[in-house]
Amino acid sequence: MNEVLVVDVGNSRMKWGLRGPRGWVAQGAVSNQDIGSLAVRDWQNLERPARAVGVNVAGEAARVRVEGQIARWRLTMEWQRASPQAGGVANRYANPAQLGADRWASLVAARRREMARGAVPRPAIVVNAGTAVTIDALDGDGVFRGGLIVPGIHLMLRSLADNTAGLRVTPGAFQDFPTSTPDALRSGALQAVCGAVEQMRGKLARDGGEVVCYLAGGGAQEIAPQLSAPLERVDNLVLEGVLVLASQPR
Repeated sequence: MNEVLVVDVGNSRMKWGLRGPRGWVAQGAVSNQDIGSLAVRDWQNLERPARAVGVNVAGEAARVRVEGQIARWRLTMEWQRASPQAGGVANRYANPAQLGADRWASLVAARRREMARGAVPRPAIVVNAGTAVTIDALDGDGVFRGGLIVPGIHLMLRSLADNTAGLRVTPGAFQDFPTSTPDALRSGALQAVCGAVEQMRGKLARDGGEVVCYLAGGGAQEIAPQLSAPLERVDNLVLEGVLVLASQPR
């Protein structure tokens, strides 16, 4: 009964995990259109959690579907939102509440990981690679300086296919020097995302010190090989941050 159900509802899919005192008990991911069947499929054999916490950037319809699924346990979903300060992170967004809750959770998780290293916390670039790619700068003092939002790789490729008649071809593979249009499409999209990450890293590095990149999201596997070290890929970064936020005093 000490488990906590944690959810991260993104633009196209929802990740979830059941966290117990000794770590993750169960985990999964579904497309947003399949949220409505979680209770009778993925969650059917789960023990009733003590709490349900999460973040949602997919809108009202997704929120209602998630809350409908946890109703079987007679729980109220505790949605986490960005705030001026939490988990050792100061939010310098012009309107702190406007920052996406998933981005905020990722920043808090990255800061918690840096604090747990037992060394001086490094500045960090926190990247969530999904339908869109968010690239956020966290300095060594735990101040969120700001960040970027760029189209994800598949969104870029779809936009090119939809709006450029001559580029309606199946994207190829990444190449350092592409010699075919399919390879040029895939390589260009990937380099655009990675270039934005490395530019943001370079700007943060001007303050001095090594800048680590924390990488999460469905596109992380494709992006990771093209990024420079130090790099830490953390699949459950958002979920980790949600847990930290949910433990803060109310």
